[in-house]
Amino acid sequence: MEGTPDRRPIGRGGLTVGRLGLGTAPIGGLFTAVGEDQAAATLEAAWDAGLRYFDTAPHYGAGLAERRLGAFLTPARRAEAVVSTKVGRLLRPDGTQVRDYSRDGVYRSLAGSLERTGLDAFDILYIHDPDDHWAEAAGEAYPALERLRDEGAVKAIGVGMNQTRLLARFVAETDIDCVMVAGRYSLLDREAARDLLPRCRERGVAVIVAGVFNSGVLADPRPGAHFDYAPAGDAVLERARAMARRCAAYGVPLGSAAVRYPLRHPAVTGVVVGARTPAEVSAATAAPPIPEALWAELEEL
Repeated sequence: MEGTPDRRPIGRGGLTVGRLGLGTAPIGGLFTAVGEDQAAATLEAAWDAGLRYFDTAPHYGAGLAERRLGAFLTPARRAEAVVSTKVGRLLRPDGTQVRDYSRDGVYRSLAGSLERTGLDAFDILYIHDPDDHWAEAAGEAYPALERLRDEGAVKAIGVGMNQTRLLARFVAETDIDCVMVAGRYSLLDREAARDLLPRCRERGVAVIVAGVFNSGVLADPRPGAHFDYAPAGDAVLERARAMARRCAAYGVPLGSAAVRYPLRHPAVTGVVVGARTPAEVSAATAAPPIPEALWAELEEL
């Protein structure tokens, strides 16, 4: 998908991204630890598969994901890559985190991310999970990002969350370029389609969909699989297994359908998938033909 010329714009500064990118939370140790060699091999596999958009955050492994991504991005690779990170979940020097959506917090967070990655700039900055901090995020963090964009320090700015209500409010009341919506537009959860996606399309705001596996259950609906960062309940597992059976009847892996489903919506710019192994990268980037009849059956579920 990413290796094709199909790239979409984000913002007004000429930035474009491919339809598929890599999220680095898993190589930061989400759910289980990942060793240095495995993390490096996963990043190499993503690059070899044609992925050029990489998303990270201080929150992922208390800075570990940022450090690993930075070590991977040699100057030659950085020239081809689009890299995003996030502000608002400020990582302190002792490794603890604090929610800080103030103007100064934004600059401190950005400085820390630049130091950990060794990069001289990021292409996209997102305000990270400001769920209970609308006033500070909209009144201080957003203007700080807007100033960084105006100064040319970053090409695009946005907000990344696991909910749609505040994302839609940011789209309506600010001049963000993009949103990253995690887990709310997938085969199991269509919440973003109700209001957020139509509003983004109307306002020309790019949409990056993350969490397309809903924390793993749509990659492998086995007992113990996660849904929304917690063990999946029986009802969710059964829905995911029913989808897997429908997909298998057409020779399509469930994970492939999960990755490609959001891309069918005209408001969606791209999808970011998390992977912790090269095999997971291969599974995510596989693109078997998916007939319309299968999409219709999945919609029924």
